[in-house]
Amino acid sequence: MPSKNTSKSLSKILSLSDFEVLAKKRLPAPLFEYVSGGCEDGQSVKANRQSFSEYAFRTQVLIDISKRSQKIHLFGKEYASPLGIAPMGITALTSYRGDLVLAKAAQAANIPAIMSGSSLIKMEEIASAAPDTWFQAYLPGKVEEIEPLIDRVKAAGFKNLVITVDVACPSNRENNIRAGFSTPLRPNLKLAWEGITHPRWFYGVLLKTLVNHGMPHFENNYARRGAPIISKNVIRDFSDRGHLTWEHIQQIRKRWDGPMILKGILNPLDAQKAVQFGIDGVIVSNHGGRQLDGSVSPLRVLPQIVEAFKNGPVMLDGGVHRGTDLLKAMALGASCVFIGRPFNYAACVGGEPGVAHAIELMQKEVSRGMAYLGIKSLDEINANCLIGVARSQD
Repeated sequence: MPSKNTSKSLSKILSLSDFEVLAKKRLPAPLFEYVSGGCEDGQSVKANRQSFSEYAFRTQVLIDISKRSQKIHLFGKEYASPLGIAPMGITALTSYRGDLVLAKAAQAANIPAIMSGSSLIKMEEIASAAPDTWFQAYLPGKVEEIEPLIDRVKAAGFKNLVITVDVACPSNRENNIRAGFSTPLRPNLKLAWEGITHPRWFYGVLLKTLVNHGMPHFENNYARRGAPIISKNVIRDFSDRGHLTWEHIQQIRKRWDGPMILKGILNPLDAQKAVQFGIDGVIVSNHGGRQLDGSVSPLRVLPQIVEAFKNGPVMLDGGVHRGTDLLKAMALGASCVFIGRPFNYAACVGGEPGVAHAIELMQKEVSRGMAYLGIKSLDEINANCLIGVARSQD
């Protein structure tokens, strides 16, 4: 149970953006920049947020919405809300046992959460504590290591497999270099000073992790344990994947008999190929603006992807901060919307109660939005609820 002090402090947080303000104060600058930043000039990060302002709601009144429900169904399971927690790497460095915190909070709220393959906690521990969690894999650069990884995911008990496909090569994250963040993490005087000047993080996350669990490793990129976060071998483990093709997706499809989702789809042609290869769902995403700067915002291509992919749910992530953002995405055809950075900040600020509070804030915003739109169920929302707004020329 959260303490009274925790509950009181969280009650002052009124939106997901409030968590970011507090997280920036609590995290060492290199870590905050790693989470918050995109790549190069940050055009895609800004555009992801901007895209939601290009639509306005058309409301309906005098409709009985007193018994409205935001429940949805995905891959044979009923969820309480159409929002989920997106996969994020190394969250156990921004909050103590971060991957576990996020998964457990999602399980308690009955919303989907996707565990990142770049996590620092073993997938088996997450699957045991939160069995409904989905697993997101980055395909290993060595083709012979793909099948053993998939077998490990299956043996751990995960039911839904998400393959991220938009990482053909490392991105150009200049902000990380300027802030002093690197992979592998290189201890230096600047990092030491940042730790000392952020004691809540130093004692509550870093020191607590080292004492209780030892040096963090990348645990889930392979069937075997990966390298420690300070090892030079991390560079090898995150090698280019430019040689991977649809044939490798076909190889996995034959091996994985549960729902299989591709994350990182922006082109209708890729959505059509996903249908041909028997994919069960897609997530429209530009990786939160962290891969190719200037890549199109997911919301802008969402209707085209929905039209091209008919095998199952089309989901979305990128730039979602409000319940109204989520409703706009659903009006354009999304079956579920995933949120990343804000939930990371919530875990940093308040642990599992913080994430639970963030989920509740979003659910309340969705519920209010449904009331004003005059809809009792999310099956009723569609493009008629929206009007396009002219894009700014700034």
